[in-house]
Amino acid sequence: MVIRMVARKIVQEIGLDAEEAGNGYDGLESCENAMPDAILLDWNMPGMNGLQFLKTLRAMPGGDQPVVIYCTTQEDPAHIDEALSAGASDYLMKPFDGESLLTKLTQMGMV
Repeated sequence: MVIRMVARKIVQEIGLDAEEAGNGYDGLESCENAMPDAILLDWNMPGMNGLQFLKTLRAMPGGDQPVVIYCTTQEDPAHIDEALSAGASDYLMKPFDGESLLTKLTQMGMV
């Protein structure tokens, strides 16, 4: 929850709109209502993990459009490859700071 609030603050400070979802189900519901341009996705979420969310998102109408930055503490290359294969656009190691998030968003063409 803390990392989610920090990420939201960082995103808002660079001038982008941000919404939070407390779990994967709420995130998918939000995407159904209005598909975002980008999603910061955690592997560990209440209700469903990031991989389940990602696979469901990518199967939704328009779900192939958002840039999805997979945020993880997992340094296992197989774990990261699994997320990228499921449709993550890129990944960012946690904990991250504003500069590293801004760099990643810039590389993804969001800033």
